[in-house]
Amino acid sequence: MPDSPLEQLLGRARGPMGPSIELDFGFDSGPLQELGALLGRMNGFFVFNAGVQVFRAGDEGLGPDLLSWNTDEVWKSTYEGLADHVFCFGQDLFGTQFAIVGGERVVAFNPETAETEDIGASLDDWAAWLLSDPDVNGVASFAHAFQQENGALAPDERLVPLRFFVAGGEYAFENLVVREAGEAMRIRGPIAKKIHEVPDGATLHLGVTE
Repeated sequence: MPDSPLEQLLGRARGPMGPSIELDFGFDSGPLQELGALLGRMNGFFVFNAGVQVFRAGDEGLGPDLLSWNTDEVWKSTYEGLADHVFCFGQDLFGTQFAIVGGERVVAFNPETAETEDIGASLDDWAAWLLSDPDVNGVASFAHAFQQENGALAPDERLVPLRFFVAGGEYAFENLVVREAGEAMRIRGPIAKKIHEVPDGATLHLGVTE
């Protein structure tokens, strides 16, 4: 019997990023129950040349801690409520957040617009989505090429565009800078808020200053 998509993803993973842990979110089923079981098996990992990161849980380890990451203090306060409904368990190279909404749905949260894309009802659906196109959904080839030229990212680093993608910025090396992951999200929170406040048809100029 072939492995499930999540098993296939774990087979490609580099981890763990933290010591063994038992994690119970108080759900008997659904993606939060699955997340607890996943981190119990491998407490944080990277996949697709670090194009995708799943956060570890606990005080020790590499990269962001799952519970701290979902606090206002790290980055969510800059979104002023736009990110309160998403429980983020991982991210891609550009800071797109993989999250659980309402304990029932797995989504991709766009850090520049705070919009969500529904992926499925389980982590297996999420893994299948990633595996269906690793270069697009998992940023695999871009992550490999960028780090070959610029060096490996640290576990707590992600990329931020100088000209935001939502404003027409290119997925090109010269348009990207390395930032600490929390800072990368805090930079984009006010942008997402502005986008939500701008009426249809209005012009909004976006960018990041080095």
